[in-house]
Amino acid sequence: MVYDYLIVGAGFSGAVFARKVAELNKSVLLIDKRAHIGGNSFDYINKEGLFVQKYGPHIFHTNSKKVWDFLSKYTEWNNYVHRVLIDLGNKKVYLPINIDTMEHLYDRNFSPKEMQDFLMSKRLDIKTVKNSKEVILSQLGEDLYKLFFENYTKKQWGIYPDELEPSVLKRIPVRFNRDTRYFEDKYQGIPKMGFNVLFGRLLSDENITIKLNTDYKDLINGVKYKKMIYTGPIDAFFDYKYGKLQYRSLRFDMKLLDTEYFQSEAVVNFPNHNDYTRITEFKYLYKQKNKKTIICHEYAKARGEAFYPIPKQENNTLYMKYKKLAEGLENVHFLGRLAEYKYINMDKATENALELSNTLLNLKF
Repeated sequence: MVYDYLIVGAGFSGAVFARKVAELNKSVLLIDKRAHIGGNSFDYINKEGLFVQKYGPHIFHTNSKKVWDFLSKYTEWNNYVHRVLIDLGNKKVYLPINIDTMEHLYDRNFSPKEMQDFLMSKRLDIKTVKNSKEVILSQLGEDLYKLFFENYTKKQWGIYPDELEPSVLKRIPVRFNRDTRYFEDKYQGIPKMGFNVLFGRLLSDENITIKLNTDYKDLINGVKYKKMIYTGPIDAFFDYKYGKLQYRSLRFDMKLLDTEYFQSEAVVNFPNHNDYTRITEFKYLYKQKNKKTIICHEYAKARGEAFYPIPKQENNTLYMKYKKLAEGLENVHFLGRLAEYKYINMDKATENALELSNTLLNLKF
């Protein structure tokens, strides 16, 4: 059999594209090296009946009605709204920084104007922002930079903010109101029956053949296909011809506790103490009631499975060399966070897959 599309990777990018191909009665072989579909958003229910997200917290959020409507064909949502607490040792405050955060930090009241004036007095005048440290210094000043960002960034990325491109911390919002939500997007939530059910429905089509526990390089010479959609690391695809791109990996330490709740929000970050970056309590995400709870300590590490591209100039330069090779391939298209070597949220991965299907399959989105 000759498949119309070989798709490498069963996360949002690969699965969404597979669905659009199948709807046109085209054949798809979807493969993944893992034992499950869903990529990093994979979840499951443990023997106590609690949802667990195997690769850390994933909360869907978007401002795109088209993306939301597309995925809503395969799931209902629980309308969970995400809030993140920062544990500073002696205090817990919400991020993004807002009036509530400032009042707890400085033990005084702030109006929106007073908060703006206060931060203005702390900002450093940096004409040309060259790195993520300077992003924060130019917006919030030295004190808040050290309190929230310096050590947390070192734990998360393995390097300090002055070694990271401005884009990493540029997306951290500051609010001059009392909105403690982590995301401001119009549409937010977790699939009511879990991400795994969403993906199962998305890929339930007679035109889609799924092979798990499969490395595409072990299969590539034994399968016939017309086009490939590749969502894995781009440097691995080219056998590291120019060297390896840098990725940050993660380790997840799951614990079942014989208590109803462990913390007051789903996610608590630890910028300045402990080796882990955050603790997630999944039952909040799924709005579950249970006498027990699962928590996850998350540790960033240098080696292991690739999770995050590291946005440094040297990596971007190396990526552009691989991108040039990719552009020279007529029947292979690179899609997703690892293939495009950039941070992409779930909604953007969905949108990009729909747009690529529009281009290659002449569809409307």
